[in-house]
Amino acid sequence: MARQERATRTRLAILNSAAEVFDEVGYEAAAISEILRRSETTKGALYFHFPSKRELAQEVLAKQLSVVPRVVPQNLVLQEAVDATLILAHMLRSGDGILRGSVRLTVEEGTPQDGLDRRMPMHNWVEHNRELLSRADKAGEILPDVDIEAAAQMFVAGFTGTQLLSKLLTGFDDMLERSAVMTKHLVTSIAVPSVLVRLDFTPERGRRVYEQAVKLRSDAEVPTNV
Repeated sequence: MARQERATRTRLAILNSAAEVFDEVGYEAAAISEILRRSETTKGALYFHFPSKRELAQEVLAKQLSVVPRVVPQNLVLQEAVDATLILAHMLRSGDGILRGSVRLTVEEGTPQDGLDRRMPMHNWVEHNRELLSRADKAGEILPDVDIEAAAQMFVAGFTGTQLLSKLLTGFDDMLERSAVMTKHLVTSIAVPSVLVRLDFTPERGRRVYEQAVKLRSDAEVPTNV
């Protein structure tokens, strides 16, 4: 058991360090030697867990959705959709390594030769938003003529552009504020008016709902004594 725990810690250290390096310099310029230095692991340990830099980067990409805690259920499903965006924005602003690294890998141009599947996170986020908006639609929170698939894709496209602009202009310092504005504009075009007036888009909500989501996930992971 102790050996398995050490292996898990080593794998996580490598992933976190790699994500930091990918965020700072991108995939092509990322050096294995720098990842080894930051993770304080040996080359043998790294290649035991990840046979190549490509597979390491692909694992960072795969973690993009799972590293974000699920929102705490709300009375309105559209509030959950808003909260999911605010949580993501808060994590980018606060410097979550895996998230920032995976986002950098997703949006950088790359080359066909690097072999990375950068579409996977986008597909996952579209599916995530589709599920939330479909639930909101069934709850009667969305206007009847709204195309759920198109709306789900617009949420992802809007957030992608917002985070790129925020990173370029302020290094994510204004990510919550920009995300709140973007989300309010998008939701205004799809929400039933009586629902819209009850939604909270304030940037300050981001940290609060993130902490609640983390607690919910932690509570779910605590084993129950039988």
